[in-house]
Order: sequence, then C-alpha cells, then structure tokens
Amino acid sequence: MQTDALLDRFLRDLAPLRPLALWAHGSLAGGDYQEGRSDLDLISVLPGPLGIGRIRQVARLHRELRGTPLAVNLHCSYLTPATLDGPGRSHLTWAHDGLLRRPVTPVTRRELHTFGRVLYGQAPAALLPAVPDRQLTDFVVRDQRDFWRPAVDRARRWQQDVWVDLGLLTYARAGVTLREGRLISKKEALGELSGLGAPAEVVEDIARRRYGTPAPPDPARRARRAELTRAFLGPAIDALVAAHG
Repeated sequence: MQTDALLDRFLRDLAPLRPLALWAHGSLAGGDYQEGRSDLDLISVLPGPLGIGRIRQVARLHRELRGTPLAVNLHCSYLTPATLDGPGRSHLTWAHDGLLRRPVTPVTRRELHTFGRVLYGQAPAALLPAVPDRQLTDFVVRDQRDFWRPAVDRARRWQQDVWVDLGLLTYARAGVTLREGRLISKKEALGELSGLGAPAEVVEDIARRRYGTPAPPDPARRARRAELTRAFLGPAIDALVAAHG
C-alpha cells in the first residue's frame, strides 16, 4: 500500500532528528482512512528545543518527499517535551506544502489518548497530558460558535468541497461529543447527519466523494449545494451552542 511505503520512508527520514515518538490521529488512527482521499495526520515529539537549524531540517525533510505518492496529504505537527502541555500553544507544523504554526487541539489530544496509532516510540499516554472532559467540551462549543458559525455567512467558501465536507461532519461530530462525551469517525458522522435533518442530497454528495464515485463538476449543483448547506448549518449551530454554551 502506498500509505505504508510513505510512512516507512517518512520515519527513516525523520530518524536523524531523533524522535521520541511518532503518532497518527484522524482517519488513519480511527479506522476510516481512505487512501488517496484522506489526509495523513501525524504528531512527532522531538527532543527540544526546535531552533532554526532543526526547523530547516524539518522543512528539508518534507520538501524531499515532494513527488512521493500521497506526500501532499501528509501533515505533521512537531512537539517537544517542554511544549506538550497547553492545547492553546502553537506548534511547528508542515501542512499544505509549507511550514506554519497551529495548536494541537483538545479534540486531537483526546483522539491520541483514545485511539491514537503509535508509529514509533512511546505511546501518547506516556508523554501527552490527559484532556479533561470540560476542556474538550468547551473547545468544541467555541469551535462551533467562533469559527464555524461566522464561516457560514461567507457564502463563497461553501462552493468548495472541503468546506461542505468539514462544516457538516464537524458539526455532527461536535453534537455527539457534547451529548455523549465521545469522539466519532467521519463515517459515523455521515449517519448522524441524516438523523439531524441535514439535506439528503448534500449528505449523499459527501458520501460519494469520500467512499464512491464523485459527481462531475457542475457549477449549478455546487451553488445549490452551498445554499442548502448554509441554510441547514447556520440554525443548527445556533441551536447546538444555545443548548451547550
């Protein structure tokens, strides 16, 4: 499988940086991974600190992967023992073909503790602080209220597949986390959406692109899909936040 070959090479290339651990989260860890469609979401713990020299090594490592099958889907955040704590802290991350800084959120941290896949070294429980339930639910509510709800009002975004997919699936997953305190996969979230009253043709569109044959590009269909998604998601997020905020 191309995924295994990429991960094997990545771990070999990472070895000179002396990683303490390499973990997978997201679909790859949760059993819903679709090769060529899903991202490869990784966390590496390196001996610190990450000075400019080590940052250049990380950047070079990822640039040398360019052209390798699936490498464009590989995203990795780099933590050190001194920066493992604090879900609001930003970490060096390679994503979307470049370096940036972003947090390892309470959702990601809970995923790692619940079903994280150890690719090398110590397990998450040995290094990563646990995520209290209140910290997790507070983050989920803030994410829906402060990120996704304002995004619904930006109409042009919802012409894109990624916004439709992540907007609806994240909403469904948030609802289960707030009601039941557990995390679910994207596949489970699709089932949830049907019961929440999400527009059936949009849910079917997501399922085709993730698990089947995507429909041909059609501007009129995209416009209708965006309208249906926004009409459902705005009030749905408002109700979710009102119930759990």
